[in-house]
Amino acid sequence: MKVAVYSSNKFEIYYLEKVFNRKHDVKYISSPLTIENASLAQNYDAVSIFVSDNASAPVLQILAESGVKFLALRSAGYNHVDITEAKRLNIKVARVPEYSPYAVAEHAVALMLALNRKLIRAHNRVMEQNFSLDGLVGFDVHGKTVGIIGAGKIGSVVAKIMNGFGCRILAHDKSENTELQNKYGAIYTDCETLCRESDIISLHAPLVPETKYLIDKNCISKMKKGVMLINTSRGALVNTKDAIEALKTGQIGYLGMDVYEEEICLFFEDHSEDILQDDIIARLMTFNNVLITSHQAFLTDTALSNIAETTFSNLECFENNITSGNEL
Repeated sequence: MKVAVYSSNKFEIYYLEKVFNRKHDVKYISSPLTIENASLAQNYDAVSIFVSDNASAPVLQILAESGVKFLALRSAGYNHVDITEAKRLNIKVARVPEYSPYAVAEHAVALMLALNRKLIRAHNRVMEQNFSLDGLVGFDVHGKTVGIIGAGKIGSVVAKIMNGFGCRILAHDKSENTELQNKYGAIYTDCETLCRESDIISLHAPLVPETKYLIDKNCISKMKKGVMLINTSRGALVNTKDAIEALKTGQIGYLGMDVYEEEICLFFEDHSEDILQDDIIARLMTFNNVLITSHQAFLTDTALSNIAETTFSNLECFENNITSGNEL
């Protein structure tokens, strides 16, 4: 089977090659899938895409005309894919529903600790032989209230870790996890109560129409002044302009983000020689209480291995006309 792999980053090709093992005719395309380069998949049976790729209706139409019958996502999220159009074009779509909830959860906690104890600023000072501790005061995480919005597999791991720190756990989700309640003392509540009572809020909800800009100026106004907000889920859960205004007033005291609503064509690429054109992220980078990573929460060897193996399994199911449990 001929497979075109878009957004094939250097960090993942080793893992993909390991499972493909020359089983398929694979073409690696380093650039993201766009309407301009969709024709590169001409005469290919399947296309594999990452979170930064564009699988909108016009792009899918080009893929269908090129002969593509299967779209193998290397991600759990699929908000970048027009599922309705894919079905109309008879393009099957499968995702990687779970690769490592621990990878993302641990990164979220790392952002919390690095922001709280100002580790980046402290490291930079030491590298300049400045050993002053002024301006580096943090707070004890023990005893704080942590709100988890989206207590699925990743959110549940965050809740368990923060319970180990001695935190009170609030959770907001459509369904309740009895293990979190019984073993870790999680209290399920509405979003407004969670925002009002939490010292730290961590986002782990999917991006769907109902959750876009879930965190806006109205929601932020209900949070504790100086709240810590962590987003390792999807950038558009947060209205970034509203977050910037809240940072300026001190309503948000700490912001950790591994995702950004306009990250396509920005994250995963080296722009060190370019003039930054995105004024919003440029403004965020001026705050010393903001920590940004470029969508790397998933980036562990375990997660990359699982993504590659599940992607290969999805391709095998398609080739053998077997319905995969990962199809959308």
